[in-house]
Amino acid sequence: MEQLLKNIIEEWWKRELPQIKKREISLENFYSNEVKKTVVITGFRRSGKTYLLFDFVRKIGKNKCIYINFEDERIPERTEVLTNLTSILKKYSNRIKFLLLDEIQNIPLWSKWLRRMIDTENYQIFITGSSSKLSSNEIPTELRGRAISVSLFPLSFKEFLDFKNVKNTDTEKIEELIKEYIEFGAFPEIVLSEKGKKFFIIEDYYNTFLTRDIIERHNVKQKEVFNILIQILLNSTYFSISKLANNLKGIGYRVGKGTLANYIRYLKEALFIYPVEIFTPSIKKSLQCPRKVYFIDNFFIKRFSSKFSENYGRLMENIIAIELFKNVSSNPALKIFYWKDYYGKEIDFVVMENLVVKELIGISFISNEMDIEEREIDSMVKGSKIFKTDNIKLITWKLECEKNINGKKIKFIPLWKFLLYGKDMQ
Repeated sequence: MEQLLKNIIEEWWKRELPQIKKREISLENFYSNEVKKTVVITGFRRSGKTYLLFDFVRKIGKNKCIYINFEDERIPERTEVLTNLTSILKKYSNRIKFLLLDEIQNIPLWSKWLRRMIDTENYQIFITGSSSKLSSNEIPTELRGRAISVSLFPLSFKEFLDFKNVKNTDTEKIEELIKEYIEFGAFPEIVLSEKGKKFFIIEDYYNTFLTRDIIERHNVKQKEVFNILIQILLNSTYFSISKLANNLKGIGYRVGKGTLANYIRYLKEALFIYPVEIFTPSIKKSLQCPRKVYFIDNFFIKRFSSKFSENYGRLMENIIAIELFKNVSSNPALKIFYWKDYYGKEIDFVVMENLVVKELIGISFISNEMDIEEREIDSMVKGSKIFKTDNIKLITWKLECEKNINGKKIKFIPLWKFLLYGKDMQ
């Protein structure tokens, strides 16, 4: 085992780093020579975590770093691997300052080993994982207070434009590219690939995620049922465990609610879905009401949903949801809900910060004032009165204006502009 690890380390030093495109997140901002904390990078598979590590290596110097990918098929998923690695590292201790450990959660007892390394060695350690179990909310007990969590999502629209070599000021080109962004998503490899290859790549991503992050990691026996469950979710705006059970029963599959609840948890942990609860002061109602479901990347909807693949309103809503969850990942005080009353009036997103409603966001696939639907405006106005907020936004396809309705000012903001400047558009 020690010889295998030595070979892997030597191979790493001989490898040339791939061409790397800059991301908005830079790992140099997350470590300090004075305060020794492990940096934990989480994100859905193929979002760019490894390239983020390589970008850090390029800046800091490869000779100071050791990188190991624990999804290398030569490395057995056994705790002894880490024990042997400790011995190997001592031989390089005068040279190495940084350990970069990719998908380390595959190895049993990894967090206990990491805690020992933090307490006894002097390395700056970066680890990555495609599971929310490594996020700040769920990080193992051994690492509490000793780790900084960084969430990496697929490309933001600004990063997408950078990858396409388009400037923020090129409005005409931006309006052209927003369609590609919401249809084919934001995985870096797919953004850079030819259109004809994109569908093959997303199918590979889907199958790899399903196999490694769900079926193998959780030893799922009912593979067909799990696949059908994902198809149902991809074609749903709302879901509840009871409704999912009934849908499956209707096509001949009897699955217990406890099993379905576990399956939903697996999808959340793998960072594939982002459920949103209804806003209500009643805990009972919150548990009983259906949840809205969003996906890590629009291309999964485009490719695998028969109902929403051409529904631009749904694709816009999913993009905004992920943008909001990016904000949540860097600000735990933020919470995202939807709102709906007994009369069917609905607001897509209620954004709270420190238990106070910060803003209301609606989504509408409209391009001019003639397309505005009265029911959407009524919902936003009613919601603003209930939640006592004047920060009301309706994200549109192209329409940009402000309207004063019943004493409330509603800002109509084009999707591309919100994605580029949303945080500054208060």
